[in-house]
Amino acid sequence: MTVSFEDLGLDEYTIKAVEKKGFVTPSPIQILAIPRLLTGDANLIARARTGTGKTAAFGLPIIQNVREKSSHVEALILEPTRELAVQTCAEMESFANNDFPRTTVLYGGASYANQIRELKRGSEIVVGTPGRIKDHLDRKTLDISKIKYFILDEGDEMLDMGFIDDIEEIFHHANPDCRILLFSATMPSPILKIAGEFMGEYDIIEEENVIDEALLIDQQYWVVKESEKIEALVRLIDISPDFYGLVFTMTKSDADRVTRELDMRGYEAAALHGDIMQNQREKVLERFRKGKTRILVATDVAARGIDISGLSHVVNYSLPFDTATYVHRIGRTGRAGTTGVAITFVRPEERRKLSFLTKKVLTATKSELKEGKIPSINEVLSVKEKRIVEELKAKLFKHYDKSVEDQDVKTDGESEENAENSGIAEIAENKNDGEEESASADVSVKESARILNPFDTKYETLAHELTEGNEPEKVLASLLQIFYGEKLSSKHYGAINTKDSGPRGDQLRVFVSLGKKDGFRAKEIADFFSDLLHIPERMVDGIDVAQQFALVSLPVASAKKAVEMSKTNRNLPHMHFDVKDEDGDGGRRHRSGRGSSGFGAGRERERNKDRGDRDCYAWRGREKGSKLYVHSSTERSSSRKNGAAAYKKSSGKKAERF
Repeated sequence: MTVSFEDLGLDEYTIKAVEKKGFVTPSPIQILAIPRLLTGDANLIARARTGTGKTAAFGLPIIQNVREKSSHVEALILEPTRELAVQTCAEMESFANNDFPRTTVLYGGASYANQIRELKRGSEIVVGTPGRIKDHLDRKTLDISKIKYFILDEGDEMLDMGFIDDIEEIFHHANPDCRILLFSATMPSPILKIAGEFMGEYDIIEEENVIDEALLIDQQYWVVKESEKIEALVRLIDISPDFYGLVFTMTKSDADRVTRELDMRGYEAAALHGDIMQNQREKVLERFRKGKTRILVATDVAARGIDISGLSHVVNYSLPFDTATYVHRIGRTGRAGTTGVAITFVRPEERRKLSFLTKKVLTATKSELKEGKIPSINEVLSVKEKRIVEELKAKLFKHYDKSVEDQDVKTDGESEENAENSGIAEIAENKNDGEEESASADVSVKESARILNPFDTKYETLAHELTEGNEPEKVLASLLQIFYGEKLSSKHYGAINTKDSGPRGDQLRVFVSLGKKDGFRAKEIADFFSDLLHIPERMVDGIDVAQQFALVSLPVASAKKAVEMSKTNRNLPHMHFDVKDEDGDGGRRHRSGRGSSGFGAGRERERNKDRGDRDCYAWRGREKGSKLYVHSSTERSSSRKNGAAAYKKSSGKKAERF
């Protein structure tokens, strides 16, 4: 039995909005969420990915329940990015059939004055990013003490982006009796911790086959050296005739560099990251949405919240550091019953890390991440040649059956010369002379034959002049070389060698006692070494971040300098060379952590020696006016003032699925 929107309890005004949007049948997450939000007062956790209709799942009930003009904010929706905040605000406005509820969007990079003017005018629904919402609360230009709904959208993204402290503070300003709704693509333990801390008692809903879409994605990894990744990307683009994709990089500088190198190779690409001004970001996204730019190179933070349909490819230019990031990235292709391709570039020295990721990917996506083969130059050129022939044929010829249909309505005034150019005269002559053919044979000829499109006779004169004294095929071949020679030249591509493994000969592997536990991810590690050693971030290679430490590949001189600085400067975290065996066993690292050259033993000895003088894990980040500094971790208040904390906590609760 098919469930309709009327079955979910939506009234006639909301149904009109649904019909206006073109929605036909509700999605699974909408079927589960809408009835619950229209009635009752339970807090709710919904596992739903971008693109599954989750905005309508919480938006339609709120619009229906908050329809009258109010003197205060009725609903607050937190989004992790500016783009997603703007998008959600537009969606909420599209659900309303009259002047109310009024919706305001608040995000960084936009004018405070305009936002304050909107808030003073009055808004029943406020959508915004945590940072800007917190700013307005501090300025007392926003009051959420009477809200009925508190929605955290993309909860796992909020955590990854470090918004937890802002969210906690916003909670303390909110109505303690408000209804809390948390939407998240994944359910990591920190999400459930937040739920228990702020939501108290809650229901969990999720689609039964929440990740089935991933089955439509061809997941591959290509083993390629860092210096040859751009070459691999160019080959991927050229062997994919309709490439329209997102290329993910770890850092802003990488996004700029990849975009610049693509432009130099003749590929129109655009970069998207945190340093791009808001108005420019909107222009970049608009061009990409319309397909005017078919390659968008973006960082994870900048791309969060971007929901663009029809993407053929997602490329992980660097190996993601966790499964959730990987799943979020590749989930942008292969949607709504279409197929997609996800290619991940993996450096040879990252194979060990890859083995862990592939196991988790299989569990998370129910499909396998397999090694793919980087196409050879000849394979790429062969595809390009076929594409050029197909494009030219499409312009030169038109199908016979269509031309005959057109000719049926030809006027008597059409010239015989044009009829000859279009091939009609010859076809008619053959038909009149020959034997009468059967109807089926006639249809077959119409379906298979092609004729030249009409052309101006002056070009025929030019053709005669060009081919005079030469074979027409050779003249045509020469013309093709003039116009397509560069595109079909093997010189357009460079060599790719994937046989190497481990760090390059001009690099050394370095252990540093900074990890996820200290708030460090790949970008922070790259920033740390870039500031410490005064080198570009791109020279900090092969970054692997664990809970309590990280491993990086650095140029030999820089690696030695870093280790030496660590020995002499007690304010720096501990560093040492990540030594491997040299006894011919394939360069395997001592795994026991007890050998004299094993990284575990050295680390423990150094930690024990230094622990009395410094905290290896105290390194946290930067201070204004100072490149490097150490500070203690911020203590979180153990007392929670939000009334939701008074509820009994749900432990081990199973999700209701559809």
